[in-house]
Amino acid sequence: MLTIHAAPLVLPVGAAAVVGGAVAVDGDRIAALGPYEAVAAAHPAARTRRWPGLIAPGLRQDGARELLTRCYHPDPREADELGELPLWGEDFERIAVTMDATRRAGSVRRGLQRMLRHGTTHVAGPFGADDPAGPFGADDPALRTAVARSGLVVQVAPSPAPVREGVPDLDPFAAGGDLARTAGAPLTVGGRADLAVFDVPDEAALYGDGPRPCVATVLAGRLVHRAR
Repeated sequence: MLTIHAAPLVLPVGAAAVVGGAVAVDGDRIAALGPYEAVAAAHPAARTRRWPGLIAPGLRQDGARELLTRCYHPDPREADELGELPLWGEDFERIAVTMDATRRAGSVRRGLQRMLRHGTTHVAGPFGADDPAGPFGADDPALRTAVARSGLVVQVAPSPAPVREGVPDLDPFAAGGDLARTAGAPLTVGGRADLAVFDVPDEAALYGDGPRPCVATVLAGRLVHRAR
């Protein structure tokens, strides 16, 4: 069934922003993009999802390899002991030396799920057998399988935005890139339907240290995260 995602602002990237805009999604593709009234009139039978803030392209996580191979993502049942944030550095190494395959796989799955909650639909790779090995290396078949099953797009080309040194951050904007550099791909009719919805008033509010709550993520047309 065709679905229309509508918001006060749509930022396609590479084209003008649309005030009172909408993105029509048919399967895993974008069927239409423009003012809500025009999109709705062209697709009168479509279901409409209305979101606050703005609709942007799904984002690319440039620190994906570090987040998945050099961080441990605690299980909610471990929150009292380990907290809820990714464990990095010495904290990660202390866990990694005794981590079995089941616990590693659980960490990867939770890491991927938490990326989706930040609007991520693309990850910087590669994830392959020729990557450097480690206690939880990118050559791990379970890691490659989990990434493939997640539906996230792996972009192997070098990222135009540098990865910030230090603790990896689940927020794709933490590396300092703007939307044009952080978007996985522009929103275009016929393109894959990867969307990130943020409850902020404009593009400027996506940057800096202020809150930028991601209220929904659409991955290849599927609503994979919804905060409300």
